Amino acid sequence: MKISILAYGLSIGFLLQGLVEPATASSLRETPLVKAVQSAQRAVINIHTEKTSEESNSVFGTTKRGKINGMGTGIVIDERGYVVTNNHVIAGVDSLEVSLVDGSRFPAHVVAFDRKHDLAIIKIDGDPSLEVMRIGTSTDLMLGETVIAVGNAYGYVHTVTSGIISSLSRDVEVNEEQQYKNLIQTDASINPGNSGGPLLNLDGEVIGINVAIRAGAQRIGFAIPIDDARTLIARLISIEVLDGKYHGLETRDIKNTDLQQLQVESVKTGSPGAQAGLQVGDIILQVNNQGVQDRVDLERALLGRSLTESIPVVVLRKEVEEELTLKLSSTTRSQYAHGVELPSSKANPVSYEKGGIWEILGLKLEELPENQRSRVGPRYRGGMQVVAVRPESPASANGIRRGDVLVGLHVWETVNNENVSFVIEHPQLKTFSPLKFFILRNGETLYGHLNIQAGVRTP
Repeated sequence: MKISILAYGLSIGFLLQGLVEPATASSLRETPLVKAVQSAQRAVINIHTEKTSEESNSVFGTTKRGKINGMGTGIVIDERGYVVTNNHVIAGVDSLEVSLVDGSRFPAHVVAFDRKHDLAIIKIDGDPSLEVMRIGTSTDLMLGETVIAVGNAYGYVHTVTSGIISSLSRDVEVNEEQQYKNLIQTDASINPGNSGGPLLNLDGEVIGINVAIRAGAQRIGFAIPIDDARTLIARLISIEVLDGKYHGLETRDIKNTDLQQLQVESVKTGSPGAQAGLQVGDIILQVNNQGVQDRVDLERALLGRSLTESIPVVVLRKEVEEELTLKLSSTTRSQYAHGVELPSSKANPVSYEKGGIWEILGLKLEELPENQRSRVGPRYRGGMQVVAVRPESPASANGIRRGDVLVGLHVWETVNNENVSFVIEHPQLKTFSPLKFFILRNGETLYGHLNIQAGVRTP
């Protein structure tokens, strides 16, 4: 009897085995957390910094200089190499280098920063293969929700930790100069080097930017909610700030669990936006054939576009899609957003007035700050960073690009504004044409000649 029962049980087992496919190891191991990390890791970059330190000896009156290596993390916000990180990661550094998940390394430089809110934009030099981080929303975060931190923890690149959301709307004071509002608290392990990296949800979307830890505590870390961060990022990459161009739109981000949209709140009279036919209440769906979820997408879609370019814009107006055409205009002055700073000692270093360098050469320049002098190496004392190039100008016709460093004009170096002004205002400027220029690009010195006759005007 026992034998027959055993045989019956075995026959049932074989039958079930035939009906039910056994679970494979891969399907069990590939959890939502694993999938989230896989979908996001190519949009996370590791930041390696170097800065100069000085140690004074009061007895002998000497100063000892040395180098300090730092680390941080960044999130790719545009495939052309724009990355958001914390300002404290890049503040005062002499050089920046980033590494990607595939191990490739590239130099980078600071584009803009906001000290108060501790955010900065850097630009990766060269031509890296980048993916843009998927953006979530911080409007629907839940206590206890699983989150993932990815970053350069203690220099261990692309370290992944997980935990939960421990609390919301935390106000944290780091010191007298740095306070944060409305932070996400998490028990996912966040260590030095994680700063500027993403806090992800299980959909692989970034819902926060890791910013601080509680010294002496265990598993108490903080992140800036992504909706707050995106509002600040839009200011930092504004085309007015970075390109000296203007669209004339004021917009509002609409974000909730099911919807992320950008709505037009006002259109300045006579602006490019008004001339394009944009109206209050329009929902901007696409700009230059790129989808738009918020103001960051609007600004990055317009970044680098020329003044002569007809830019397609698709809006939703009264439940009907409308196709419009936008042409940008240049600003007569840089109208910097509140709190935004550029890596220069002067906020508006080059005049756009008639007869200035913008008109004659087609360049907008900024003095290379002390912490980036290493970009020019020992051959040069400094240079002027190219932050904008006017379309159809002598500079544009001769291949000068935004991001280049101008180190010389004719026989003179161009370390500061006064050097450039001396050349442009020289009474014999016409006799210099074609004007020889020297630039640095990716560590290599390039030169060319600018035909400036058309741009030179006499009083």
